This record gives sequence, structure tokens and C-alpha cells, in this order.
Amino acid sequence: MISNTVQLRVRYAETDQMAYVYYGNYASYFEVARVETFRHIGFSYKEMEDAGIMVPVLEYKTKYLKPAKYDDLLSIKVIINEKPGIRIKFDYEVYNEANVLLTIAETTLVFINKITGKPMLPSNEFMTYFDIHF
Repeated sequence: MISNTVQLRVRYAETDQMAYVYYGNYASYFEVARVETFRHIGFSYKEMEDAGIMVPVLEYKTKYLKPAKYDDLLSIKVIINEKPGIRIKFDYEVYNEANVLLTIAETTLVFINKITGKPMLPSNEFMTYFDIHF
């Protein structure tokens, strides 16, 4: 299992008239958390893309339990419970500064060849970063 926590502060521009985080912004928050989690285990999205591997989102599911608000410092916990194959699944838990669980989510991404656009298994080099965690 891989687990990493990323902190983000809610900016005014990310909120609606009620000062709640607009629901569409969570996808960006989760992207930041995914990118930083990859960096945490030793590689970057850019390195993958430079190697010809793209990872688009295949599925995205979110459950909003309580609203995040303007100026909240959010802790986004990212969990990868399974070693990836053609797909990789991320689970998320979003907490505020009082450690109240606000949102749970999951995304599934698929590894594709940058040139052909077809699904592919990640390279052995990429998988070595996961081998030490699973």
C-alpha cells in the first residue's frame, strides 16, 4: 500500500457564493495530490510522459460529506491499495484542519501509449517504484 498526504489551502476563486469549494474544483485537487504522490514515491508525471506513457482518468467518483470552505487548509490523503496493471486506482480522503472528514473519492486511470493511444502495461522501470511498496 502507498499512502501520502498533500496539503492545499482553499483559494477564494475556488469557492461558490456560499464560500464552499465549488464541486468541480475537487478534480484539480485530486490531480495535484496524485502528481505529488507519484513524486513522493520517486518519479514524476513528466518523466512518464517523456517516456511515452500517458495516464488519463478513466473513472471518477466523489462523495461530498461536508463542505470545504474558503481559506480551509485541506489535507488530501491519497491511498493506492493495489499494485497497478494497465489501470491504477487512487482513493482519496479530504480532511479540514479540525481533522473532520469532508470528502471521499476515487479515480481510476489507465496507462496508454502516447503515440498509439492504446492501453499498455507500465514499463518495468516504472513498476520498480511500486515493487518496494507492495
